Amino acid sequence: MSLGSWLRDRPHWLERAYQAINWLFQKLDPLIARLGYRHVETVLTPVEDLSKKILFDCRMCGQCILHSTGMTCPMTCPKNLRNGPCGGVRANGHCEVKPEMRCVWVEAYERSQKMPVFGEELLQVQPPVNRNLQGDSAWINMLTGADKRPPPGWAAVQEHAGGSDDGSS
Repeated sequence: MSLGSWLRDRPHWLERAYQAINWLFQKLDPLIARLGYRHVETVLTPVEDLSKKILFDCRMCGQCILHSTGMTCPMTCPKNLRNGPCGGVRANGHCEVKPEMRCVWVEAYERSQKMPVFGEELLQVQPPVNRNLQGDSAWINMLTGADKRPPPGWAAVQEHAGGSDDGSS
């Protein structure tokens, strides 16, 4: 068993590691900003890419939501779905596109159940991936807020309950 698969089976440890790394980046943000986000990104991205590739089969989408998906990368879904399974999950929990592969979302659900801090985030609807961030450091994008900006041409849908104020719908 590889270190990556051993750790993936212990998402609560990865959750703690994420908390520590997130705390560290928040503390280092003033220094990183002073050095220049893009300059630091040139050093950080290869390290992030390698470590996340080993641990999560990361695709470097630039908008990492591992902590919200049971420490399972949704971009490994053959359909790149970020908000749950497609409806084609087989009875054995495997993918409809790649039958030899367990559904990413089955794994995300199982792992999120073992995460006391971020486990409930699995229920949050994620915005679509901004493909312009592909290959960028998700940590730098988190610090700059680029990971929260919607992709060009995408507008957030606001909840609309009960029609307009004038009684029409």
